[in-house]
Amino acid sequence: MKEVTGLFVFVLTFLAGRADGIEPNSGFCIGTQCFTVFQEPSDFTAAQTQCSDQGGHLMTVRSTVSHDILSILLGNSTGRFWIGLHLTSGCPDAAAALKGFQWVTKDSVSDWFNWAPSFDSSCSSHRCVSVSPEDDLKWIQEPCEEDVDGFLCEYSFSDPCKDLTVADGETVTYRTPMGIVGEDLLSLPPGSTAIRMPAKTKYICFSEQWLQAPWSCEIHLGGCEYKCAVTPNNVPSCYCPPGQTINPANKVTCEASADDPCLPLRCAHACYKKGDSYACMCDHGFKLADKRKCPGENFKGGLCVDVDECASAPCEHRCANSPGGYTCSCDDGYKEDPKSSNKCILHCGKEECAAECDPNDQFQCFCPEGYILEEREGHSFCIDLDECSSDNCDQGCKNTFGSYVCTCYAGYKLVEEFRCVKRSEGDGDTDGGLEGSGAGTTPNMPTVSAAPYPEPTRQPSVVTVGGLVGIIVCTVFVIVLVVCLAHHILSGRGKMKDCFSFDSSQQWWNVITKYIYSST
Repeated sequence: MKEVTGLFVFVLTFLAGRADGIEPNSGFCIGTQCFTVFQEPSDFTAAQTQCSDQGGHLMTVRSTVSHDILSILLGNSTGRFWIGLHLTSGCPDAAAALKGFQWVTKDSVSDWFNWAPSFDSSCSSHRCVSVSPEDDLKWIQEPCEEDVDGFLCEYSFSDPCKDLTVADGETVTYRTPMGIVGEDLLSLPPGSTAIRMPAKTKYICFSEQWLQAPWSCEIHLGGCEYKCAVTPNNVPSCYCPPGQTINPANKVTCEASADDPCLPLRCAHACYKKGDSYACMCDHGFKLADKRKCPGENFKGGLCVDVDECASAPCEHRCANSPGGYTCSCDDGYKEDPKSSNKCILHCGKEECAAECDPNDQFQCFCPEGYILEEREGHSFCIDLDECSSDNCDQGCKNTFGSYVCTCYAGYKLVEEFRCVKRSEGDGDTDGGLEGSGAGTTPNMPTVSAAPYPEPTRQPSVVTVGGLVGIIVCTVFVIVLVVCLAHHILSGRGKMKDCFSFDSSQQWWNVITKYIYSST
């Protein structure tokens, strides 16, 4: 039972967080997929980011079925909408079915192709694709950095729920984690909620089943209208503000009560019905304290005290308990993992740091992302990798500790974080120099004095061609002089001045010249 509850909380917490951001204008769910339309002017990158923030990606139109869904979604719309098809690199391939383009899922698998007759196969052609009902939903190339009228997102899931049975006089309204709201949704992803009217009964989809509220307090407040709390035996329960009580039929909504049975208990947070009486309970993250006895009388009312979540070690490194919750932090040399707030990843923040090595195996050492490992004098160090030396950017590049930032010259703007395109007249311009990243202003660059590289990485001095010739001339001259003297001594002449006579000098100079040319 505990494992099922834990899985329930984990799955629904993940799905519940997917509905953040702008709301879709319409949507459609079938089988194990949902599709949404956003009539929000966006460039291609911003549209893909919005879809991925909600757990999906720009829509792929790979089959006649998905094309029909596209027709349904955009049936009453006007304007151009991004789909998840783009050219990631190189030039178009007119002979290929997808023309060298790729889906945002990083594959080229497709059973349906709907290119416009105006397809441009030149290397300067536009690299992203939009569709419009006015153009019969043909795939038309668009500049990725320009805003179109909207975009379509696609989501995949498992264990869907079917729609609830509706009696005469009843209606059921559904809401998916992607923000799709309606009464006629046939397939509902996990985390979807349903409200049955007029009873105002609430349900949530989990593992192909509809669970009636109140459910876990961590998911949409358990479906409660006011607040959700947990009874001493760990059962979620809804409660209402003073003067109101829970509707006994739906167990989630509040209704006025002339005689509130909870008022005399003076509970710190809330109370619930326990058999034929009422008792105090606490909000999520707190537990009911033992009753205190004061001199002369027993303490009346329920006092709630904080639960120390850190006792269950939810954080990878450090944990700080707080009333009703906790906060994770990281040890020195680490920072919070952006993908999981309770985990930590290696962090340096400067040009050079000591490597993190296994205490049981000094040859197993690790560096933060963007750094390279270097062995020096029996120790391991992490050296910042200069990504700018690898031509990752179109124009300008600024190396940062563990990463880099692409920049563009005046008159150009940055798209897709690395490519520079010429600005149009309506884009405006900067006041000269390099333009920063399109994701925001260029981060402040820390001032760091250049540390000398250790011996293993120090480069040899550079010798010019002229210097090399001089070295060769001097070397050969000394050799010639020694040979000349030896020759004259052995021949019995022993006249050193003969080595410097005009004829001898001319002969030796010819030898030296030939040697120099053969050496260089």
